[in-house]
Amino acid sequence: MKTRELRIQYNASVVLTFSLLSLAALVLGEVTGGRSTQLLFEVYRAPLTDPLTYVRMFTHVLGHVSYAHFMGNIMLLLVIGPPLEEKWGSGRLLGCIGITALASGLVQFIFFPGTALLGASGIVFMMIVLSSLAGMRSGAIPLTLILVVVLYLGGELVSGLTVDDNVSNLTHIIGGLCGGILGFLMSRRGRRR
Repeated sequence: MKTRELRIQYNASVVLTFSLLSLAALVLGEVTGGRSTQLLFEVYRAPLTDPLTYVRMFTHVLGHVSYAHFMGNIMLLLVIGPPLEEKWGSGRLLGCIGITALASGLVQFIFFPGTALLGASGIVFMMIVLSSLAGMRSGAIPLTLILVVVLYLGGELVSGLTVDDNVSNLTHIIGGLCGGILGFLMSRRGRRR
């Protein structure tokens, strides 16, 4: 009887690469005293003549303020992301991440000129809503989606209006909206190609 050889599998390339890039950004930020984070991994009002302004519209989702901030986002991403990547494919999930990063980056840039935004929480909320659409069938709205919208996004709306902290509740809402819109669009076009 043959025994099977166990091996480690890089099973969700987009999710794992995103997580490793976020960890590298965090370490680089620590080594540079936060200078690399501000330069590359935060979106804020900057001159449109600066090429990094456009790069940061996407890379801000890789930056995190601290290890706790990183862990809070990446643990959820590592739990929710792989099944989504398996269902929709790496290319589609990467596209969803890019669209969500750009949407939250543009909102920050245009409407909140005095503050900076960083972190993967918008991506996590996009994945939460996207995963609630996993069982969607033609002509039916999943009850899981309704519960996620009411509980998660409703809670973010209430927190955004009543709690004064450094959490960008609007980014969570934008991520959730992106997840809902992209999930409906992808469901209409079919599963993984």
